[in-house]
Formats: sequence, structure tokens, C-alpha cells
Amino acid sequence: MTPELHQKLTAWRRHLHAHPELSLQEKATAAFVQEKLTELGIPFEAGIGGHGVVATLTRGSAQGAVGLRADMDALPITEDTGLPYASTTPGVMHACGHDGHTASLLGAAALLAADTSWSGTVHFIFQPAEEGFGGARMMVADGLLERFPMQRVFGFHNWPGLQAGTIAVHDGVVMASGGRISITIEGHPGHAGMPHLTRDPVMAAGHLIVALQSVVSRSVDPLDTAVLSLCTLEGGTARNQIAGRVVIGGTLRFHREAVKDILLARIDEICAGIATSFGVKVTPEIVMGVGVVINTQAEAGLARLAAEKVKAPLRRDLAPSMAGEDFAFYLQKRPGAFVWIGNGDLRDGAELHGPRYDFNDAILPVASGWMAEVAKAALASN
Repeated sequence: MTPELHQKLTAWRRHLHAHPELSLQEKATAAFVQEKLTELGIPFEAGIGGHGVVATLTRGSAQGAVGLRADMDALPITEDTGLPYASTTPGVMHACGHDGHTASLLGAAALLAADTSWSGTVHFIFQPAEEGFGGARMMVADGLLERFPMQRVFGFHNWPGLQAGTIAVHDGVVMASGGRISITIEGHPGHAGMPHLTRDPVMAAGHLIVALQSVVSRSVDPLDTAVLSLCTLEGGTARNQIAGRVVIGGTLRFHREAVKDILLARIDEICAGIATSFGVKVTPEIVMGVGVVINTQAEAGLARLAAEKVKAPLRRDLAPSMAGEDFAFYLQKRPGAFVWIGNGDLRDGAELHGPRYDFNDAILPVASGWMAEVAKAALASN
């Protein structure tokens, strides 16, 4: 990558950072991507699965095709960085680095457009709505893989706490599957001074929370990995009234489907037991989200080869994360690999989804270069 291209990508990334858009609202971001693709002379189609954009480069006579993906959406978080290019949209910021992912994919497109050494087709997938809104699923449902046939698909996520520019490639599981938990407890409201005339959902909620937090420690094999976190508690309007209804919200995460089955069964059993014990109605609702991100063996090898090509430090020893990523939807349909690229030292408040997070522009050459090289390696292996 030339210094000029790095400088251009940095400017693009910072523009995106200053103008973040929430999931399903990425209209201006998609328009910016289309504008830059036009400048690069790369044809594209827009409006795929919402605000998704897919650009395509074909060179030579080889029939193979590969997909490279970046996400574009931001988060409902108030930025606290003080940067000159900080978010100009109140309450919204790129706290996960999707601005950097988008700029990196534009950089990979620029590198491949200028490179005559490869043959085949590369599809550049600019995806909306990754942050819990099913953007990958929407693009697949809109015919992504039929309209833009590809044998393999690759992507990356920046990783704070990992040395800047280091590429981590997992053999197998990379990130977790999970679901959203909502548990409604309905009792009988009444005067706080006469609790014997009520059925207290707050008391039931306290016991339920304690009981559910024992599921991972007492029902899941210690050699497996699982998380059950209860994060919100809503109920009550007056301090001298026992409420009639409480809602508990949270999340569960796992790396194996068998563990999911244990978690779901125990949640149901414990909710039923609490209902009986306290004379309340307990209704658990669990909406499953993304699947487990699992690298396929051959494609993980190609990812490592590409890391060597860009002369990036390579790590193979990192444990999978319990965070989720909807890149899993692509990997359920096609072989591929999802890697982490180090964003540098982890600072307080600057972790992923933190108010002081910022993508490290110094890693743009590695990120763009890796994506270009993994596409070339995948096409050559065909």
C-alpha cells in the first residue's frame, strides 16, 4: 500500500467515524461507499438486504469467485473521545470499528483493482445491520449468494488488546452463538405494608436471578464454555406498592449446540419452579440470534497464508470470544474464515462498544492488504 492510499483510507475512515448511522439506517454510509467505488472505477449493486452494497471485480479467465465482507453500522452509544473527527450524531458512534472495516474493504478493492497478478472474481460485500439486526441474514435472504456466486467468504474484526497489526487465525470456533432473554414475572400487586395480600414478583425475581446464575456453574460441563448474563430488571412505580409485574432481560452465549440445549432446558425448569414456589406466573422468552462463527480448515490455512504475505505477526493461540458476529450466517452457507486484526493496547473505556473506542488507522494497510491477499490465495487455490 502506498502512503497516498493509506492517507486516503484514513480520511475516508474518519469521515465515516464522524457520521455514524445505526443498524437499518445506513443510507448515507452506503451512499459514501458507492461514491468511493465509483471513484475507484469498480461496478457495484446497491440496496441488497436493505442498505447493502456489493461491488465486483473480475480479471482473467479463471472461474473461481470469493467474497470479502465488511459491516457498516454504528451503535447507540455516546462518544467520549474528544477526537477532532468524533461523532457528529448525538448518541450514536462507531464504537466497534465498523468504520475501519468499511474503509479497509474499500482499500482491498483499490489494491485488487491495481493488481494484475490474479484471475477470477472478487465480490466486496458492504453489509448493513450487523449489530443484532440480522444484516447478514437479510443479504443472504435477498439472494446474495445466488446473485453473486462465491465459493468462499472471508472477513475480519479489529481486536483491541491484541498488538496492532497482528493477525489472529483460529482453527475452528472463533466467536459465540447466543440469544436474547426476556423473562416476565406476573404477580398480584398491593400495599407494601400488607405483603400477605400480594404475590410479589420482585421477591420472585431475586430468587430467579440467583438460581439462573447457577446454571453455568452447576449444569454445564466445566470443559465447555457458556455465559448466562442477566443485565436488566424493570418493575415497580411506587416505593410503597408491591409491583404486579417485573421483566428481566439478558443474554446467553455458547460455542456448541449441545450446550444451548442444556441452557434452554434449565431456564425453563427454573422458571417453572420459581412460579410454583412464589405463586406467580413466569414466562421466559428466548430469541436466538447469530450462530457460532466457525472457520473451516482449508480457509483458515488460506487466512494464515495471507497473513504471511502481508508480513503481519500471526497468532494461533488465542481462545475464542464469547462475543457474537453475524458473519456466522455466511459460514453456514459457504466455507470461509473470520480473523481478528489487532487494534493495539486496550485502554479503559476504549474496548469494543466502549465510549472512548477508536479504530486504529495504522492497521489499515494490514487489514486491506490481508483481505486482498486472502482473496488472491483463495482464487489461486481453486
